[in-house]
Amino acid sequence: MSISADLLTVDLSDGRVIAVPLAWHPRLLHGTSAERDNWRLTGSQAGIHWPDLDEDISLKNILLGQPSGESQTSLKQWLDNRYPQGQSL
Repeated sequence: MSISADLLTVDLSDGRVIAVPLAWHPRLLHGTSAERDNWRLTGSQAGIHWPDLDEDISLKNILLGQPSGESQTSLKQWLDNRYPQGQSL
């Protein structure tokens, strides 16, 4: 798995490589390189978890091309906590 400025790329065990826009997963988009690099496979390798960003993405959703289902309200609360008033994104 790798994350660039624009893409989340996952190498599957069957040889396929799946890439999705990072914009589909706003918490990853707003994460630092160090936070993005701190990940682990979860649930018998059925998903990826980033503890520093409180983000979980299932491989099923990646395969189906489904973006994050996080509500705008939840994302705003997370961003407000991440960037207290006066700090920039």
